[in-house]
Amino acid sequence: MSHFSQIKTQIRNLPALKSALYDLGLDWKAGPQPIRGYQGQNQTAEVVIEQDNGYDIGFSWNDQEYELVADMDFWQQAWSVDRFLEQVTQRYAYHTVVNTTVEQGFQVSEEVKNTDGSIRLVVQRWNA
Repeated sequence: MSHFSQIKTQIRNLPALKSALYDLGLDWKAGPQPIRGYQGQNQTAEVVIEQDNGYDIGFSWNDQEYELVADMDFWQQAWSVDRFLEQVTQRYAYHTVVNTTVEQGFQVSEEVKNTDGSIRLVVQRWNA
C-alpha cells in the first residue's frame, strides 16, 4: 500500500515551476528521479526536493499538470503543505506572467509587493 499522496495543482510549465522553487530558496533536483518514501517505496518525479528525514517531496507530471507528491506523514518543510503550495503557486504565477508578457513584447516597468503578500506588476510595451 502506497503512502504517497498526490495533490493536484494548476502548474503546467516546468521552467516556471523550477524558477518558483529557486525563488523560495528550495534545493531541488531535476528528474526524472525517484522520490523516496515509506519503507523504501519510490515514485518518479520531474522535480525532487530531498528532505533531511530521508522522505522526499516531488512534482510529477500526470499528463495534465504537475502534482505535488509526498508522504504527508513525513512532511518536513518550514511551511504547512497548504502554505507551501500557496508560496509555490504564487511564484509560479509570477514567472508565468512575466515570461508570457516578455514573449508578447512587454516588459515589467513596476513591481510592488503589497503588505498582504500579493504582487502588483505593471507592464508596458513601446510601439514604434
